[in-house]
Amino acid sequence: MKIVAKKKLWKYLFWLGPFLITVGLTVGLVSQQWGLIPLAFLIAGIVISGLGIIWQSYQSNWWRRRSTQAGTNALVATLAVLAILGLINFLGTRYHLRTDLTETQLFTLAPQSRELVRVLPQPVKVWVFDINPNPQDRELLENYQRQSSKFKYEYIDPQARPGLAEKFGVKDYGEVYLESGDKRQLVQTVNENERLSEVRLTSRLQQLTNSTTAKVYLLQGHGERQLSPGKGAISQAIQGLGDKNFTTSPLNLGETSKVPEDATVVIVAGPKRGLFEGEVKALQEYLNRGGNLLLMIDPNTDPKVDSLLQEWGVRLDNRLAVDVSGESVVGLGPAAPLVTEYGQHPITKDFRNGNSFYPIARPLEISSVPGVEATPLLRTKPYPKSWAESDLQSEKLEFNADKDLKGPLTLGVALTRKAVKSASTPQAAPTPSPLPSPTTQSKASPTPPASPASPASPAPLAPTPSPTPSSQTATESRLVVLGNSDFATDGLFQQQLNGDVFLNSVTWLSQQEKQPLSIRPKEPKNRRITLTTTQANLLILSSLLVLPLIGFAIAVIIWWKRR
Repeated sequence: MKIVAKKKLWKYLFWLGPFLITVGLTVGLVSQQWGLIPLAFLIAGIVISGLGIIWQSYQSNWWRRRSTQAGTNALVATLAVLAILGLINFLGTRYHLRTDLTETQLFTLAPQSRELVRVLPQPVKVWVFDINPNPQDRELLENYQRQSSKFKYEYIDPQARPGLAEKFGVKDYGEVYLESGDKRQLVQTVNENERLSEVRLTSRLQQLTNSTTAKVYLLQGHGERQLSPGKGAISQAIQGLGDKNFTTSPLNLGETSKVPEDATVVIVAGPKRGLFEGEVKALQEYLNRGGNLLLMIDPNTDPKVDSLLQEWGVRLDNRLAVDVSGESVVGLGPAAPLVTEYGQHPITKDFRNGNSFYPIARPLEISSVPGVEATPLLRTKPYPKSWAESDLQSEKLEFNADKDLKGPLTLGVALTRKAVKSASTPQAAPTPSPLPSPTTQSKASPTPPASPASPASPAPLAPTPSPTPSSQTATESRLVVLGNSDFATDGLFQQQLNGDVFLNSVTWLSQQEKQPLSIRPKEPKNRRITLTTTQANLLILSSLLVLPLIGFAIAVIIWWKRR
């Protein structure tokens, strides 16, 4: 009787283990602090429960049973699976690993957006004044927030917090605002038909965080591309510059005879007529004092800038760039080269093998000039997929070994040169200097400047009066030459990487180190299929009648053969 009572006592004692485990879990969950007390209860309960299981199995030979062994194996396998799942869940919450398989990387932030958010100088918050948060918009904001702890967002009901809505000047549901310090800016108004755009959010974020404003002048007066909307205009490119915090203005050198001092970049976009000699001299002087110039020159035009380009080692080829590789893809014919090879340069460093195309483009010839560093930006595919065609009147483009040039062809180049900005007394009384005096260079002279520091313009630099002795500050001037301007026109600007080539060129020319140079965010492509009534009825008939009948017929044939 004593032995039986002792066995029952041990049996009841082991029930203390589950009780202690329950107490430990309860204390930890309620207090939300897993300190010494809940851990002590848990450890004691686990130890007692384990001893109880071992003792019980020893008394009943439980481990030797086949059912016990099978059950133990199943239990161990189940615990292993749960442990693996728990580990995966832990790693998933700690480390964010995502793969975007969409064609345009729709659910992945563009490099520009990531770079901009990661280097935010101060906290930024997005306020969305809406009642029902949209999952797609929230996912986009979460992607931004993952890049930096300085980026936050919050959804606000304007009726629940009227004071905050009045502070931002909210007029309607769905308005999205950016706030950074004392600055606030409206991003857009979202609704069922228009979701939050990464393009707009990144552009407004860049405007809000970048306090500097660069001035870009666009040369006019020679048949250049129209700045306002219209056929062949570059209004979308102008809007893109505005989104990147550039201020744009037209420039007529025939009226001013000098590039304004506040010009960060000057753009010459597709002139159809030649520039006057004084205008070319003004651009040369601008480059000599550290200016930045973007030339986009189309075929069959002569802008009379050969003397300027000669100083930089660039010559415009009068032939037409032909590329038959992208004819079926682009759909614009062989005269629209499809470029997938880009130079190792900040303008094109993130393009990889993306597509950009240039309808009616001319090749460029690059030669070495002392002091000038040239980097080809755009290159066509090798011959026989591309060549420079000399016969522009022929309806059938064929390679002629006597006149044509084999590919690959260079359609764009970026160049840098050390310039000298002079601040001295008038040029008539020069002070001793190791630099040669400015000389007049003939337009027909084939000889490039002997030194990058030598002023290469036909006229001497305009001196800046100063009471102090003459001083010279070395700066860098930059030049980008593209053999086409059609790629930046309305309609083509937003295609593939065309807009990126233009915007990144201007950004690099502006020499603003804080301006991100990478691919702009891409808008989702419209993949909807538009069906006529006949096509819709045919689709319904085939899916509800034809396909089931085909399956039934195949089943009958198989049954008949096996019968």
